[in-house]
Amino acid sequence: MMLRFLAAASALLAAPASSFAGINARKSRSTTRLNAGPGYKIGAKTQGVLINNRFMVDALSKAVPDGVEMSEIHLLRFALAHPDDERAAEKALLKAIKWRQTTGKNIVESAREAVAKATANGGWDNEPVRDAAPHGDIINDYITPRAVITTSTEDGDLVYVIRASAIDDKKMMDKATVEQVCDFFLYAKEVHNIIANQRSASTGRMCSVIFANDISGVRKPPDKRFSQALTSSSDQYESLYPSLAGPTMILNLPLILQAFVGLLKPLFPKSVQERLVFKRAPILGKLKDITPLGTDPILKRNFVREVKGLLP
Repeated sequence: MMLRFLAAASALLAAPASSFAGINARKSRSTTRLNAGPGYKIGAKTQGVLINNRFMVDALSKAVPDGVEMSEIHLLRFALAHPDDERAAEKALLKAIKWRQTTGKNIVESAREAVAKATANGGWDNEPVRDAAPHGDIINDYITPRAVITTSTEDGDLVYVIRASAIDDKKMMDKATVEQVCDFFLYAKEVHNIIANQRSASTGRMCSVIFANDISGVRKPPDKRFSQALTSSSDQYESLYPSLAGPTMILNLPLILQAFVGLLKPLFPKSVQERLVFKRAPILGKLKDITPLGTDPILKRNFVREVKGLLP
């Protein structure tokens, strides 16, 4: 049963960010040995990564259709995902642009407007982001800060905390369609993308999304319809948002399964396997729900330091 859950856990990497807590971050030069995404290490300097990929970024900028705005950081992520293959990078970029102009247009525009409102006063007001989420009138009742929170490390990376056991996925899927939930997830990814790219430019440090999947309390695999929505969304993650995902942490795995980590790893996509980390996270595991990570500054600080300490 737990193996079935972990097979679906790779899709949970794309679950929605219902709350962004303490999202402002200071500049830092800290790095780790683990890749954040293709082509750079966590903590890499933005300018250095740009210099190393300048030819490809310039080539991609010429391929962007008139009237479409794409930042250098956004283009850089496509370049990093397809090193030494300009044609593949351009094809991936144009495919993503097409989605942003058609199927994903409302998602992209809603996320952009929501982030602008959330940051209007120099801090972060999460309500505009939650309110603008596609089908939030249904899904926000189930995807709450008790289950999903996005916060920041002191170095500036986003930490996406997911406690699957706190999501009543069956009740949610009885009210929402697979397509509605998938749109909700894609909107959250777009919000992450906007913040990470802005932060990479403003701080001079490449910003990544660290996924912290807390297995505490899981007793059953997810609802099949929920898994379908997660998988549909996750399948688009690397193509629409390349080189954004950092380490994927599977935290607080039951003791009975810790001896089988080598067998669990192949359950995840190959792009995730190289960044996969199985660890115990006592601070996170002791929380009855994860809401305090967004309300208690000391707890949040201790948690993100715990996350950083668990990275190789």
